[in-house]
Amino acid sequence: MNEHEPVVDLQLDRAHSARIYDYLLGGKTNFLADRMAAGRVLGVFPAALVAARINREFMHRATRYLATAGLRQFLDIGTGIPTPPNVHEIAQGIAPDARVVYTDNDPIVLAHAAALLRGTPEGRTAYVPADVTDPGGILSAPQLLATLDLTRPVALSLNALMHFVTDDGRERAHTVVETLKAALPSGSTLAMTHATADYSPDAMNRIIGVYRDAGTELQFRTRAEFSRFFDGWELLDSGITLSHQWCPERPEDATHVTDAEAACYAAVARKP
Repeated sequence: MNEHEPVVDLQLDRAHSARIYDYLLGGKTNFLADRMAAGRVLGVFPAALVAARINREFMHRATRYLATAGLRQFLDIGTGIPTPPNVHEIAQGIAPDARVVYTDNDPIVLAHAAALLRGTPEGRTAYVPADVTDPGGILSAPQLLATLDLTRPVALSLNALMHFVTDDGRERAHTVVETLKAALPSGSTLAMTHATADYSPDAMNRIIGVYRDAGTELQFRTRAEFSRFFDGWELLDSGITLSHQWCPERPEDATHVTDAEAACYAAVARKP
């Protein structure tokens, strides 16, 4: 490390949502505090392992769908710990010239960002350490502006992220998403998943308590509240579904788990 570079506190003694998710996906970039929190989640919601996996599979399908449909610019906010295949691996596997920008607020994701930057020679990948609650900072980041052309369509991904943005009585989450949507041109898309308590209210409310004890606030939203994130945009294909039911690659994929096990809404929409 350069002696002039700041020392980054990885806060390994505190559970972090990205590292809890990494553990649930079977990853290795997690620590005791994360594993203990994940164990408490599994204690109240044993299907959390299934829910995490099918949520990740939605991202894979949505990215393939959008790259196949011609999208060549991707902005993945709340990236999480690199877990192959990542967005750039899927998008550039279909379109080698695709450009991808990742953002996350976990310092350990930054420490692993090199794994996110190994794209094709024809394409570009970049990483922005940033928080979704500062959308203006993301949109004006030099790394983003050097990689994406915001006058051309961008595929925005908010995968399992916005339930970590509480409203605090100020409609904060919807304001953040509307700010991001407004900055993108016609033809851009929004792919999004969001946990809900609509199907397992008791278990999901206990999960909120587990995360709060770990220092992270959660706000699960209803189908109507999730739908509002797409106001003014055209829902594509399956519309608003649970995560495993959005454009399944095989019909049986939409029925191999229950709605209560999925506990997560998903949708993709396009800006007119």
